[in-house]
Amino acid sequence: MAKDQPVPCVIREGGIAEEDSLAENVQRVALHPLDQFRAFKSLREAGVGEEEIAARFFVTPAVVRQRLRLASVSEKLLDLYAEDALTLDQLMAFTVSCDHGRQEQVWEAVSQGYNPQPYTIRRMLTEDSVRADDRRVRFVGRAAYEEAGGAVVRDLFQADDGGWLTNVPLLERLVGEKLNDEAAHVADEGWKWVEAALGLPYGHEFGMRCITGASPDLSNKDQTKLDKLLAEFDRLSEEHEGADELPEAVDVRFGELETAIAALQNRPKVYDPIELTRAGVFITVASDGRLSVERGFVRAEDESPVEAGPDDQLRQSGGTPVVTVDGKSIEQQDEEDDVIRPLPERLVAELTAERTLALRDALAQSPDAAFTALVHALVRSAFTPHHVGGCVEIAIKHAYLGGASPDLRNSPWAKSIAERHKAWEARLPTDPDALWPFIEAMDACERAELLAHCVSLSVNAQFEATSRYSDGRVSAYTVERRMASAHHLAGVIGQDMATSGWTPTAANYLSRVTKPRILEAVREARGEELVQLIAHLKKGDMATEAERLLEGSGWLPEPLRLPRVDDVEAAEAEQADTPPADIVALPAFLNGDAGDDGASGDGVGTSNEAFEPEAIAAE
Repeated sequence: MAKDQPVPCVIREGGIAEEDSLAENVQRVALHPLDQFRAFKSLREAGVGEEEIAARFFVTPAVVRQRLRLASVSEKLLDLYAEDALTLDQLMAFTVSCDHGRQEQVWEAVSQGYNPQPYTIRRMLTEDSVRADDRRVRFVGRAAYEEAGGAVVRDLFQADDGGWLTNVPLLERLVGEKLNDEAAHVADEGWKWVEAALGLPYGHEFGMRCITGASPDLSNKDQTKLDKLLAEFDRLSEEHEGADELPEAVDVRFGELETAIAALQNRPKVYDPIELTRAGVFITVASDGRLSVERGFVRAEDESPVEAGPDDQLRQSGGTPVVTVDGKSIEQQDEEDDVIRPLPERLVAELTAERTLALRDALAQSPDAAFTALVHALVRSAFTPHHVGGCVEIAIKHAYLGGASPDLRNSPWAKSIAERHKAWEARLPTDPDALWPFIEAMDACERAELLAHCVSLSVNAQFEATSRYSDGRVSAYTVERRMASAHHLAGVIGQDMATSGWTPTAANYLSRVTKPRILEAVREARGEELVQLIAHLKKGDMATEAERLLEGSGWLPEPLRLPRVDDVEAAEAEQADTPPADIVALPAFLNGDAGDDGASGDGVGTSNEAFEPEAIAAE
């Protein structure tokens, strides 16, 4: 708007202006940042320049570039950002790549984890790129890379040290070509061999003798030039001694003098012609990108002194030395230009991802193959847990039960499992590659038995104590669902702990609970009459006698019971009306203290005669 442009105004009375002002500042909903990003993008596509967009919205051109870069992210991710499923920091991290497909792949990967951080997104998007401060880039030069058609991506939202170079094969080719040129130039000096590589291993010169050359004398002209340069350097140093900061022109001149003096003082050394024909040169790239040339190394096989033969004369007269770059001669590198090279890792990952989906789809339509694959995966997990790998990522999670009871190993169920496991282990092949054909050759019945054994090892029906906040352990809800699932599994199998051989004893249950629990167990199994017979005993005696009374009753404590659908009251009434037939005589001390009339408080005599169940019915 121009400064003198008329603005239409509406004059109101009665406090309406204050109300409108309040509504504007309180009820107004701010635009989502994405709306501004897309608005900038629309203006840019309409031909409006970044400078003009910045002037219209009172921001800097750098801010405009940042928001245009944000608007260029995949539309799928922008929609997630609009729904607040993606934070602004995460969205900014995605701008380091222009590949929308790769952006979506990375988001699919990191969103499965907990709180994906922006630095993780940046690292994954640039894992196949090279940083601009890499020694390869410094050696070749970023300008040469871009001139050859290479692309560079920048992070507009944080320091990126020059960004990332995305075309790694191009960069590697440029590095190899420059190393070839440098190696050929050094080879012209007359060395027997030249070995060039981006990085040489530690101790590459081990076992070699290093020859030393002599620095050639300066000519009168060069010596005069060097003296003048040194004199000027000393004069400038004296003039500006103690200065806090050098003038720009003086600082530049110091740099020029240092370069010129170093060129005259550090001239290539002159080597003995005979030694030159035996020695070689190592060429590599230093960490700062400078070329490092190490001359004068003699290999052990070249140590024996020989007379100058035809080959030596050829080298001294301009023959061709052996030049290798990354362990290959230049001729071999030319031949390999037409060789099929390995596929890029990302392409292999994408192709195998498609194959994974195809295998899933095909396996879902082949139940027999799925059953075999399941058995194979579980057998590997159960019998060879140290072997990793396998395309069917199903494994047995073993629950450690040893801490619950030290005597579990001696239980009949533990012994049965151990014997079955040893029997299968003796039959299964030890070679992982032979496991597939072995399982395929088994008949359906054997394969099902092997599967049942492997699956059984994963069962965990153990209760675990939980705290309010879980403290990093299993939650109360998880334990609750585990116990409910165990009930369902036992119901499907038809497994009952009483029929499996578990019986309550003083050691495994009765002496470890309170007296009311003991009495409740006897009441549920044998009825109220026998409860009265042991109610007055001490806990130790009560547990011992309760064990005898509960023997053969099939009674189980609550954690071992299956959910019942029978009418509990009807069962208790029926049990009360029918006295147990398998009760044996109780010891005399169960009769309690005798009264004056020779009867106990319960109306049971104190006689030492054998207790008869019919006496209860008579009373």
